Amino acid sequence: MIRGKTLLRIFAILFALLAISNLSKPLALSSTAGFVLFGQRLSGVANAIAGPLFGLFLAIYAFGVWNLRSFALPMGVAYALYVLANLVLWNVRMPAAASPPVWFGLIYLAVALGVSWGSAYLLLQNRAHLR
Repeated sequence: MIRGKTLLRIFAILFALLAISNLSKPLALSSTAGFVLFGQRLSGVANAIAGPLFGLFLAIYAFGVWNLRSFALPMGVAYALYVLANLVLWNVRMPAAASPPVWFGLIYLAVALGVSWGSAYLLLQNRAHLR
């Protein structure tokens, strides 16, 4: 029996939405639409390459999580580590960036870490059931 299957499905939907967001980064729908890679907001060619690549990664990951595929586990661990590094490096590299209200930052931090680490944890707990 899969523990947390409903939560994994919710996470998969969230990753799919994030994939769509990252795939749209080259469209520069706003001045803050650049992909953030290891704490640095990208623009130009770097943004046009990195955003869609991460979007593709997240689309594959979302598919793997939804379908309980074994390849999703290492992807989930790698992504969870990346999210943590990205959050830390953003605060180190961009301390003067326009900061949102503290409550928003705390909610963003909880969701970003909760979803990335939560999905990796649930996949790890269910690794015997992954195909």
